[in-house]
Amino acid sequence: MKKDKVSSRRDFINKGVRLTLGLTVVGTGAMALSRRSGGEEYVWQIDPFKCTQCGRCATECVMAESAVKCVHAYDLCGYCDLCGGYFKPGAKLQTGAENQLCPTAAIQRKFIEEPYFEYIIDEELCIGCAKCVKGCSAFGNGSLILQIRHDRCKNCNQCAIATACPSNAISRVAANKPYIIKGHFTNEKEG
Repeated sequence: MKKDKVSSRRDFINKGVRLTLGLTVVGTGAMALSRRSGGEEYVWQIDPFKCTQCGRCATECVMAESAVKCVHAYDLCGYCDLCGGYFKPGAKLQTGAENQLCPTAAIQRKFIEEPYFEYIIDEELCIGCAKCVKGCSAFGNGSLILQIRHDRCKNCNQCAIATACPSNAISRVAANKPYIIKGHFTNEKEG
């Protein structure tokens, strides 16, 4: 009789474990299907109105190269000769590399006509440090902003940058409207 109790306990535990695993697999599959069919998908994004340009986007991302990049809201730009996002504050107006604010030279300055220049972001060089964004906000009109590029982002369950963000500027947004736009920036990756 003792042997029957032992085997029935084992059977009970085995059935319980199988049932739990089965429910977990079915629940996970159902959740994945609901996200794809009819359920709205979400992605991480930076709210440019809350961002304090702390620089943590460059260092806290789980990616070796941060998924956060500077983008340019061209509609807001003044095309200034002396751009606060391009030149170090107090620098003489010279286009030498030593006067550039960006540590990776990710911003190109292109002459349009006197006294206007266009500033173009090379996202391949941008590390998301926010130095240009901070300079543009402090001395300009705030046309440079940080955004998470979803072609680079892993869309982690918990964004490491969001956890480290002191201003809670990073949150989930609907995937069908992935960019929180300040003005309107023109970029082929926009979407």
